[in-house]
Order: sequence, then structure tokens, then C-alpha cells
Amino acid sequence: MNIPARHLAAGGTRPSAFDVSRETRLLALEQRYCSHGDTVHYSEPKIFDRCQGSYMYDAEDVPYLDLQMWYSAVNFGYGNQRLNKALTRQLDRLPQVASQYLHAEKIELAATIAQHAEKTWGAGGRVHFNVGGSQAVEDALKLVRNARRGKGTMFAFEGGYHGRTLGASAITSSYRYRRRYGHFDRALFVPFPYHFRGPKGMDKEEYGLHCVKQFERLFESEYNGVWDPKAGEAECAAFFVEPIQGTGGYVIPPHNFFIELKKVLDRHGILLVVDEIQMGVYRTGKLWSIEHFGVTPDVLVFGKAITNGLNPLSGIWARDALINPEVFPPGSTHSTFASNPLGTAVALETLRMVEEEQDFGAAVMAKGAYFLEGLQYLQRSHKVVGDVDGLGLALRMEICEEDGHTPNKALVDRMVDIALAADLELDGRRHGLVLDIGGYYKNVVTLAPSLLITKSEIDQAIRLLDLLLTRVTRG
Repeated sequence: MNIPARHLAAGGTRPSAFDVSRETRLLALEQRYCSHGDTVHYSEPKIFDRCQGSYMYDAEDVPYLDLQMWYSAVNFGYGNQRLNKALTRQLDRLPQVASQYLHAEKIELAATIAQHAEKTWGAGGRVHFNVGGSQAVEDALKLVRNARRGKGTMFAFEGGYHGRTLGASAITSSYRYRRRYGHFDRALFVPFPYHFRGPKGMDKEEYGLHCVKQFERLFESEYNGVWDPKAGEAECAAFFVEPIQGTGGYVIPPHNFFIELKKVLDRHGILLVVDEIQMGVYRTGKLWSIEHFGVTPDVLVFGKAITNGLNPLSGIWARDALINPEVFPPGSTHSTFASNPLGTAVALETLRMVEEEQDFGAAVMAKGAYFLEGLQYLQRSHKVVGDVDGLGLALRMEICEEDGHTPNKALVDRMVDIALAADLELDGRRHGLVLDIGGYYKNVVTLAPSLLITKSEIDQAIRLLDLLLTRVTRG
């Protein structure tokens, strides 16, 4: 197989002793004493020992090239010294303070995010902090219900994911996250413009317009179920969207889609809430992925990579009319650890670091294009790769039967098993891969490497994925 020369590179790491008995003991303890409800157990749970840059290492010091970076929470690489030092400086100076009091890092971080919105969209707004992504989604739900007189019904997309707390799971399309627990108000789920699995005969932009037209039908008359033409009022308070679907398989919409969708929402008084928890903080080459699509959100939710995974912090930005103290007064929603000084200090340093880098977003776009070129090579080389796509360093590889379209979850499961077993030999050394799987049929390898990934590491990723695909398709 003739792999392009630009994708031929690999590195090595130091060896160390491996204590089999220790790992066996830990796995036995985990099986007996740890809840499995707070994790995702693959067929062979993996215990990692250390991490650095783009790699995780097990107790044998085998390198695993991480192509998901903690679900896109560690955008700036493991062990990032600048961000680690920001955390330790804050730890030594002001690690804790009750949220009824103020500290400089909270104020400066909120101002930085709000000023970016003013510069990008010309929209004045404010920032409200919380701890995790689901909690920030809950805050957004409160905000829009407050703005729309308590309306609890929302629009959301099929394939969308917004979290697993009770409120967030109600607007996440997967029923399995709600089945055991019930729910409060529900979302009305509408199709996302998933072109690869859409009707044949339309190009991507045409399909985007088709999806908007289908959505717009809901407002034709009162009998379509969501609109009272006499009152001029919609049943739904807001539309919660991921500009690029995350768990849904890194599905990238047509460029025109959100522009046309926002016109429909504005005509009917429905707020646009953008969930940037997984795609924000330069994953797509811009601070927020919605910036690629030409619309201004009413509310924006962020989390994960804002602290590079070092300390939990999330939040929302909202237009001033929705969140100013007159309409959303003190105590409207609150967490003990919201705006904690460790998280806000690292987040502030993250944004400063990126701002100081010349054309950081352009560099992410260039690396993404280079990675996508490698994925396109894999698509040409392996019939089971049905679709590849990407925006910045949010990339997808959809695995199918040899017809190139029928989903093949079983093949993806084998890929994950082999990757975690570190059973890939490259340049005379064992390697593993850390992969994340998503998609409507759990057949998509979703790729979210470090934004600081090097070209040689991208080359290594393509070589390892090539080995992996060859292994699972040829036995």
C-alpha cells in the first residue's frame, strides 16, 4: 500500500516496568466498588499511568496517540506547561473563595468572553459561570424559560447531545438517557442536515435548505402543532443546537443552514441557544464554531476546553436583554463552585495564550485540512470508509459495510478493542490509539486531536488508522 510520503513518521518514548499484579488488583477493586454509571466501559477497561502532549501512556509505557483528547476537553495538549503553571500560581495565591465574593479572574474572564461577542457579533451581553457542561445547559434552560414566561418546551435536533442531568437529557435526542428516570419538559426533535444519510439527488446546500423548509412547515397553521397564528406565539421557547453535532458523529452542516434557520426562528420569536461545549475554544479554528455559519446566537453555552480539562468550569453568554440583573437577578441560578478561582484563572490564561499566538485559528484550519487529506486517502484505500469530513480539527470517519453506506458498528467495535489493546506495531514498537465513537448508528470514529498536534503526529495517526483498518477488514 503506497501511503503518501508526507504521512510517514513516528516517534518513541522511554520504557518502564509493568506491574501486572497491580493492574489486576485495581481492575478487581473497580469492578467491586466503583459505580459504572459515571463512565463508559469498553470491552477491556484501560488504566492509564501518565500523559503528555498528544499521548497517553499505560503502565508499560506504551504510547497511545490520543485522537479524542478527553472528548475535546484537552484542546491544548496534556501537560501544557503554561496552563499548568497558571493553575499552580492560583493555587498558591487564591485557590478558594465563596462565590458571593469577587476575584479578579472571574471578572476578567467574563469581560474577555463578552468583549469577543461584541467584536464578533456587535451584541452586548453578560457571562454566567457554572461547573460542568450539563449544569450550564440547565442554566440556559432557566434563562430562556424566564425570558419566555415559563415555557418549558424546546426545539432540539435529532442526534443532538446536551448532557445527562434531568433537564439536559430532556433536550438530548437519545431516549436511553431518560428511560430509567423520566423527565420534565421535553424537546420537539427535528432532523439535522446530515447530508451523507440524507435523500439522494441533493447537494449539501440544497439539503440544508430542504431541512429548513421542512422545519418551517411547522408554522404554516395552528394544525401543525407548534404555532398559534391568532396570538402570534410559538409553543417552544428556544432551539438548542450544536453547530456541529458531537456525540451525533461530528456531522457538519451546510454553510447556509443556520442563516436560513435563524430567519425562521426570528420570525416566530424563538431564541437560538448554541451549545459550544464540545466544539468551542478553537476546535474548529474559531473561538466558537457558530462563527463559521454567519448567525448571532441569543445564548451560547461553553465548557470543557476552556480550562484544558484542568479544573471544571462552564458557563453561558447571553444577550443583555435576557441576562441583565433586572430580568435575571442575583441567585437566579447558582452553584457553590461556579466561577471558582482555579477554573477561571486557567480559562483566562487559555484565552490569553491563544490571543498571543499569531493566526492560531488559521493554523488549526491548516492542520485540519492536512489531517482530512490523510482521511481521504484512507477512504480511497478502504471500502469500509464511507464518509470523511472535517472543519478545523473536528473530523469524522464513518465506517460502513463494503457498499460504503450501510452502517457497520461491529467493525468499529473491533477497531476500538485493537486500538486499546495497543496491538499496532509501527517502526518496531507497539502503539495504541485512543478513539471516540459516535454517530446515529455508533459507527463513526470522531477525531478531536490536540490543537497543538504536529504534522508528524498527524502522519502517525494516518499510518496507525491505516494499520487498524487493514487489520479489522482482512483479519
